[in-house]
This record gives sequence, C-alpha cells and structure tokens, in this order.
Amino acid sequence: MSPDPDADLARLRTLCMSQPRGQEKVSHGMPVFFIEKGKTFAWFIHNHHGNGITAVALKTSGPEEQAMLVEVEPDLFYRPAYLAPSGWIGLRLDVEATDWDQIGARIEQSWTLAATPRLREQFGR
Repeated sequence: MSPDPDADLARLRTLCMSQPRGQEKVSHGMPVFFIEKGKTFAWFIHNHHGNGITAVALKTSGPEEQAMLVEVEPDLFYRPAYLAPSGWIGLRLDVEATDWDQIGARIEQSWTLAATPRLREQFGR
C-alpha cells in the first residue's frame, strides 16, 4: 500500500485529465476517470476492501492481454476485484520504483480502448 496515496492520486489525476475530454467523478467511493457519455478508462484504487494495494485499474484489449500482463509481471499487474471479469487490469502504484511513463502509456491505451471511433479519429488515435 502506498505511504502517500494522495500524491499518487494527484499524479494519476494529472495523467488522466491530460487525456482528451478526460473527466473525473467518484464512483463506489473511488475516483474514476472517464470520457463523455460515461466511458470509463481508469479507476484509482487504494486499499479496496482492505486488500493493502494502491493501484490504477485500466482497460485491456481482452482476457488474453490481461493474462499475459499478469504472467509477465505478477508483482506489477493483478486482476482487480469486480473489474477483472470485464477485462480490466490493476497496475500497482505502490511498488518500489513506480514507472510513471509506463503508467502514462497504459492510461493512453485505456483511453483509446474506451473512446468511441469518432473520438479516436478526432484525436488521432
């Protein structure tokens, strides 16, 4: 679990709100980042149900990508409760050397997966 989840959320918020038409709301007690029409692309997770993890949940292209990420980097990626069955992946923010460039790239990918074809075209993705 992160010793400073507020700092992690602030950094995550900057990355998410830099995405085209990025917006934030609270859902189920957690900050959620979405595009117009409620298309969610990121969830901030901190000690959800006492799991001791600080992470961001992001969309994947599907179960194959999700499984590959967990297999390749099990200390970094995990299947978040409630979201994993829909293909979401948890990316831990509480690891010793958090790679914010990697997190930013995964946020961009998640935004692209959540966006409508019109928005992807409009923003060149």
